[in-house]
Amino acid sequence: MTDLTRDDGYLLSTDPQRLDLDLVHHWLSTDAYWALGRDRETTRRAFAGSIPFGVYRPGDGRQVAVGRVISDGALFAYLCDVYVDRAERGRGLGTWLAGTVRDHLACLGVRRILLATVDAHGLYAKLGFAPVHPEHWMEYDQRVSPVTGKEQDPGSPLTVST
Repeated sequence: MTDLTRDDGYLLSTDPQRLDLDLVHHWLSTDAYWALGRDRETTRRAFAGSIPFGVYRPGDGRQVAVGRVISDGALFAYLCDVYVDRAERGRGLGTWLAGTVRDHLACLGVRRILLATVDAHGLYAKLGFAPVHPEHWMEYDQRVSPVTGKEQDPGSPLTVST
């Protein structure tokens, strides 16, 4: 487990027991464009199968940010579900969280971290993340289309999604 404290007292921890999963589920299912409507059981299972990163406020210890990593622990990782409480934004917590994830994985020898974003390219670029070449990547996506509201047709061309 990793526990780090910033100079201003914010704590980052990978301890899954510290996560406020009810709060995390609320954030993701009501305010994160990529997880709107996600049910609590899916959130629980997703975090149970991942490395969780929580950020906690100084003083009261309330959780104020979250992210999770899916990884083989040796070569590859996927960073997802990064969310900072709206009341805590602007303090650099997202940058600190993503940078800590990057550094934690580098210590394990992980050489490639993938993530998807619609609106935080600048944040991740500051940390060395760069756009991927779409002609190299493929995906199989059976999520419901945000455009049509229907399951995507497995026979139709798939697009890079977030």
